[in-house]
Amino acid sequence: MTYCLDKKSEVSANGSKLLQLLDKHMHCIVHPIILRWSITQDLTVLEQLDAGIRYFDFRIAHKPDDPSMKLYFVHMLYTTVEVEVVLWDILRWLRNHPWEVVVLAFRNFDGLDENHHNHLVSCIKKIFSFRLCPRNIIPTLHNMWSNGYQVIVSYDEIMQVIHHSELWPEIPYWWGNKDTARKLIEVLEKRKQRGRPDGLFVAGINLTADLGYILTNINSSIKKMTLKALPFLNLWVKKQHPGSKKNCINIIAGDFIEKNNFVENVINLNSKLILQ
Repeated sequence: MTYCLDKKSEVSANGSKLLQLLDKHMHCIVHPIILRWSITQDLTVLEQLDAGIRYFDFRIAHKPDDPSMKLYFVHMLYTTVEVEVVLWDILRWLRNHPWEVVVLAFRNFDGLDENHHNHLVSCIKKIFSFRLCPRNIIPTLHNMWSNGYQVIVSYDEIMQVIHHSELWPEIPYWWGNKDTARKLIEVLEKRKQRGRPDGLFVAGINLTADLGYILTNINSSIKKMTLKALPFLNLWVKKQHPGSKKNCINIIAGDFIEKNNFVENVINLNSKLILQ
């Protein structure tokens, strides 16, 4: 959702305290830098769906001192678009694509209390209704098509999962937290050697930059860093195998997904299942 970050937004309440301080006292200089290092997608959520994306990493936030129940997405900065609006957009897309299945991972929950969680879960259930796949169902395409399920919602808040059968537990995310493609692939390969989880899991080919890296590359951006690394990362993607074996891959998540045939490369991995 970083394509719609609010240029006027404050740094999120859970963001770096140093970053908040710098943004407050050197706003005109610091804020454009923060924005450049926060945007990880150019396409809207509908454009991402049309491109073939079926897993969405939704980081949810409630703005400090906001008396309303409005929720936004967050990635250092808050979005201009509300969560509920995007969920309705996804529903309309699913109605027009009845054989498609999406996985929505809700996590982070910056500034949410119990009332906000209850409100968010209520919105999810109201909007997606019978399309929500309950967690007691084995989520094969056959099972989902047979029952009209189109949405798997993972929710990184255990008490909500316990009370709502429509919510799945947090989906494990292999996050390398590295600023070069080579270091990131090393991390992912080590994780593969330990073996894949039994259920859904995500291998993230997302590069990340800490404050020190940003300060030493002040004129760069997460986009420039990612585009430079994508050819190498995509070579790794093409070599992967989906399936249930120990070293197999399941969901692959990336930034700027329209670049370097990323989506096509991920989808093409499914042909390896047919050959098994």
